[in-house]
Amino acid sequence: MSLKQRKVNSLQDRLAIIVSKGSLDMAYPPFILATAAAAVDMECMLFFTFWGLDVIHKDKIDNLEVSIAGNPGMPTMAKVAGVVPFGTKMVSSMFKNQFAKSQVMPIREFVREAKELGVHMVACQMSMDVLGVKREDLVPEVEDVVGAATFLDFARDAKVSLFI
Repeated sequence: MSLKQRKVNSLQDRLAIIVSKGSLDMAYPPFILATAAAAVDMECMLFFTFWGLDVIHKDKIDNLEVSIAGNPGMPTMAKVAGVVPFGTKMVSSMFKNQFAKSQVMPIREFVREAKELGVHMVACQMSMDVLGVKREDLVPEVEDVVGAATFLDFARDAKVSLFI
């Protein structure tokens, strides 16, 4: 068996995701993927770094806003609303209402669900230091505060690694 075959065969059913953005529209994909992975018995780790820390910040999690600026997929009307005062709040409110209408859980519920399913949620120590975020600022579902090496050790054996 070649070295390449051995490496492929040794990969575990793991999903490693770096969460680097703290907007509402970018908070959903990692949780959708992580909970789906956990539901099919994949071990999963979400590594929250830089603005991704907002997603697990206890004072920000319920007030995440949609990223309008520079988002090419955003409808024209939403882009226009983004330049007027309170436009981002209005568009974010519309998205939250659409999510609720479509029976999509709020992010806080996704965090609880992910924890119940065994998803490892960890925060980047360096990012916390740079941004002045303390451990007590994070939601209790966060498993640990770790360095990049800890995440890389997990990701090394992952079949799938994503940067969101």
